[in-house]
Amino acid sequence: MSAVSAQLLHISSRDNPALVRLRKIAADAGGYRKAGSVWIEGDHLLRAALQRGWRPALVVLTDAALRDAALAALAEAAPRALVVPAALFKALSGLESPAQIGAELALPAPAAAAPAIDPGVATVVLDRLQDAGNVGAILRSAAAFGVRQVLALKGTAALWSPKVLRAGQGAHFGLRLVEGLAADDLAALAVPLVATSPHTGQLLHRVALPSPCAWVLGHEGQGVSPALMARCALTVGIPQPGGEESLNVAAAAAICLYESHRQRA
Repeated sequence: MSAVSAQLLHISSRDNPALVRLRKIAADAGGYRKAGSVWIEGDHLLRAALQRGWRPALVVLTDAALRDAALAALAEAAPRALVVPAALFKALSGLESPAQIGAELALPAPAAAAPAIDPGVATVVLDRLQDAGNVGAILRSAAAFGVRQVLALKGTAALWSPKVLRAGQGAHFGLRLVEGLAADDLAALAVPLVATSPHTGQLLHRVALPSPCAWVLGHEGQGVSPALMARCALTVGIPQPGGEESLNVAAAAAICLYESHRQRA
């Protein structure tokens, strides 16, 4: 505890500037874009970030968490740790049952001379997906099946929003995430675009998928835009012997990414 004690600040005022800043970030789905940092809540996300080499700029933990050796040890990763009453932590939380610890992470600023898109690698493209739970689940599947780049077109839910972070369960920290793109930007990918469609006779498990490729996943209600679909080198169908009209986009993504992985392996 001695290494942490020198860095600990006990805070009892909700007007503390750091807490005010974090509340703004946590309350606004896109607040991280202006702040350049993101608020993550809970020891699971903090551990996931640390395992991927991320280091928090600031840790906030409750008085109770400080008495928990495992949670208190997490604070050692940050240069500063704020200890607050449970009521102040709850004001930061987006959870019905608030966690006892959270952290502020600085987001990497894209290098001006470096391309935002990493060409020639397996990729997921999100076309105007609205549901934060779907977006987070897709990030989890991408990380699980070895895809390391996710590109979001304009109109997609904010990738680093608190809800997407919770649904991603730590996947963010192992992915290259680029958002705010236009369809024309995808030309820099230099890999074939692939999408699912109910209007094709080519079934996913019977087609030799290009490797690497970029899976294009579309809006929950409208699907992939016609203009983007026209850019796809291949469209495939997912068999649905149960007779459902369509699959949830996150479920479809998991199936497609698994099949890509299976064929590569």
